[in-house]
Amino acid sequence: MKEKVLSVFNHSNNKKLDPIDIIKHIKKDYTSEDIKSLLEVLYELVNEGQLISCKKNTFKLATDEYFKAKVEVVASGNAWALIDKEDDLFIDKRNLQDAQNGDTCLLEKFVTRDGLEARVKRVLERSLPLAEVCIENNVTYVKPLKPYKLNIILEESDIPLVEGEIVSLRSTRQDKDDIYAKVDKKIGHKNSPDIDTLEIMAEMEVPTGFSKETEEEVKHLPTEVTKEEFKGRVDLTNEEIFTIDGIDTKDIDDAISLKMLDNGNYELTVSIADVTSYVKWNSATFKDAYNKGNSTYMADKVEPMLPIELSNGICSLNEGVYRKAVSCKMEINEYGNILNKSIFPSVIKSRKKMNYDDVNKVLKGEHVEGYEEFRETLLKMNELSKILKQNKRERGEIEFASDEIKLIVDENGKVKEIKKYEEGEGQTLIEQFMIASNESSIDLLTEVSDYGIYRVHATPTPKKIEEFLKLMSALGYTLKGKFDYSDMSNKNIQKIISTIKGTKDEEILSKKLLRSMQKAVYSPENIGHYGLGSKKYTHETSPIRRFSDLLLHYMIKVAIFKENIGVSLDEIARGLSEACEHISMTERRSDECEYEVEDMKIAEYMEDHIGDIYDAKIDTINKNGFFVVTSNYVEGFVNYEDLKGYFNSSEDFTLVYARKGQVAFNLGQKIKVKCINASKELRHVDFTVVGLERWK
Repeated sequence: MKEKVLSVFNHSNNKKLDPIDIIKHIKKDYTSEDIKSLLEVLYELVNEGQLISCKKNTFKLATDEYFKAKVEVVASGNAWALIDKEDDLFIDKRNLQDAQNGDTCLLEKFVTRDGLEARVKRVLERSLPLAEVCIENNVTYVKPLKPYKLNIILEESDIPLVEGEIVSLRSTRQDKDDIYAKVDKKIGHKNSPDIDTLEIMAEMEVPTGFSKETEEEVKHLPTEVTKEEFKGRVDLTNEEIFTIDGIDTKDIDDAISLKMLDNGNYELTVSIADVTSYVKWNSATFKDAYNKGNSTYMADKVEPMLPIELSNGICSLNEGVYRKAVSCKMEINEYGNILNKSIFPSVIKSRKKMNYDDVNKVLKGEHVEGYEEFRETLLKMNELSKILKQNKRERGEIEFASDEIKLIVDENGKVKEIKKYEEGEGQTLIEQFMIASNESSIDLLTEVSDYGIYRVHATPTPKKIEEFLKLMSALGYTLKGKFDYSDMSNKNIQKIISTIKGTKDEEILSKKLLRSMQKAVYSPENIGHYGLGSKKYTHETSPIRRFSDLLLHYMIKVAIFKENIGVSLDEIARGLSEACEHISMTERRSDECEYEVEDMKIAEYMEDHIGDIYDAKIDTINKNGFFVVTSNYVEGFVNYEDLKGYFNSSEDFTLVYARKGQVAFNLGQKIKVKCINASKELRHVDFTVVGLERWK
């Protein structure tokens, strides 16, 4: 019925139609029951955002000016329609109707003096805030954790509730300003030490824990690999194999070894945990892993994709124990070209659990106890890493300056220190070896299979690069010669990067250029990886924490190893498109959750530093003020209203003008700021500028 109704509208030249007009196109002889059924379908389509309900009981197709999106309400009461960070549309609070933060709405685009904006036409799905369970005089009700304009009435719950528990809610119906709701899930007790992180995970819909079926499955897992299980696998247990990870890493999914061949070439072997030996296709553990899509790493907590019996136990390539692996062996010449490659099931035994801190010291020439016997191998590995890195530069890899930070937390999850993440030669070494293994694995798979999972990164759009070059020009940087917007080759982007490299604005411009790039996603179709300059790329080296890698291993086992895993390659292929969309979504979801937790933890840290003065740099300017990043890596907002004077932004958002038109501030400028407010609940930090007297 829905398809027939939509077909009528698609042939209506976007006219408004009433139910009688529509039913006449569907059925010559119709009854009142047909009209009733049609109305139900029409309102379903309205709720889905495919139709618009108009005056006089008419309907029209939701065309390009209408779209469906979540709404984010900010402190001012205004809001944003969340489309894409660069394309989000502003919603004036007068155009919000009764939409609340997080609601999914049908919105309409329209043009104002300030550009394209949006207004809410209809709330399609309510997103209720998390709430605390309160019990008073034997009456149970809920108190929203964040201000909420509508009244939430708790319906009788099937779940036993305890006072002080934090719960998520689902809306059952609305009656004017009253929202009736049921408890959907318990998040934890308000006095739990990690409740703040759990609340954000619930808001972002990051799944937690594992099903009872999965918990039952892992009870029957082995804890060691026996000699009998070596059959059908290449025995690498006598090889010099070791792992390099962060000092606290417990889920170790990659190990490396290196030999020099008689012809002078390098023989690199990357061995990856064989998770598919323990996570059977379509098992409960498989389904939970698919649902999560990946592990989520937050400042004070990790939500693993797999239970710890797998992730830290039988799958983790721990030191001194036998482990099943999938090993990729590559012969690489002095120019970083992979001449020969193979992939096979193996058994390994890691000689040492190394960490980046120690490896970086060894590579700098320092003596580190316990690393003596591996020193020469590590130096050779570093030599190969540099060759591979240079090879990627020559083929067009885009290198961006990193602005990643690391939060150092205490035993209670509170931030003690904020550091800039420093990538040493050890991190680069592992990165280069994993890229080589990923590229080799997908090459080998697609030699024998028509199907693959690709990590793809599309070419940037000329419009985004044009906008960036205008910003770059406004800051005083110009490229040599005219930029050809019909040529979005890697080499052209490298020219931009070389122009800004080493300048005082490199960090800001690198960040803006990175935002001009497309997002990398998973796809069953190969379009290459623009950022890496790779013609064919995948993710294969982290099956403990990424479902994409796990899924690729199932395909390798069927197509290359010819193993019977209970599913055919064609069956896997039929679900690839849906799986790629899902795991691309879960990756974005985890990223957003990690950022929100980081913002919350930093705001909590700054609550103890109100009144402190910092050196800072202006990072982004908008019409209401500007964002700064302080010398201790805290991002916060300077609102013009807090500057106690007249300030406004230039049209290109690169300058801030004072009352008489003088330039007061510019993008990238170093200033001194004072923290005037910080809110853990709002995950927001406010600053004001120190030394404003000359502009008053």
